[in-house]
Amino acid sequence: MQIILLQDVKALGKKGQVVEVSDGYARNFILPKKLGVEANGKNMNDLKLQKANEEKVKKEQLEAAKEQAKKIEAVTVTLTMKTGEGGRSFGSISTKEIAAAAEKMGLELDKKKMVLDVPIKSLGNYTVQVKLHKDVVAKLAVKVIEG
Repeated sequence: MQIILLQDVKALGKKGQVVEVSDGYARNFILPKKLGVEANGKNMNDLKLQKANEEKVKKEQLEAAKEQAKKIEAVTVTLTMKTGEGGRSFGSISTKEIAAAAEKMGLELDKKKMVLDVPIKSLGNYTVQVKLHKDVVAKLAVKVIEG
């Protein structure tokens, strides 16, 4: 019997896959637990429509991420840092502070999506990578000045 999986099933397949299973396994396990449905004409058509819709949503998300990347790369975030004698800094600048400063400039950024290669512990210009999508990484310019 052919089954369209509605959820991931260990050792059988992923959600949306059409798999061949024995009639007893399908009737006694897959169907009662709503892990899958029988692969008839209506359900196959529904699967095609669902996959087409998912592709459309993925494209829209990718386009939105590219648009946001353009906005991010056009902006420079300026932060202030207290320094002592000889330009030595007190502490470092975190992604949380960068996200807060970017929010004041009208950018909604998640601090968890920012990648700092090295901690920002001195004055100067830095580039912070922001992962917006699995295929889109924006570069945010950060300028640290004495405050």
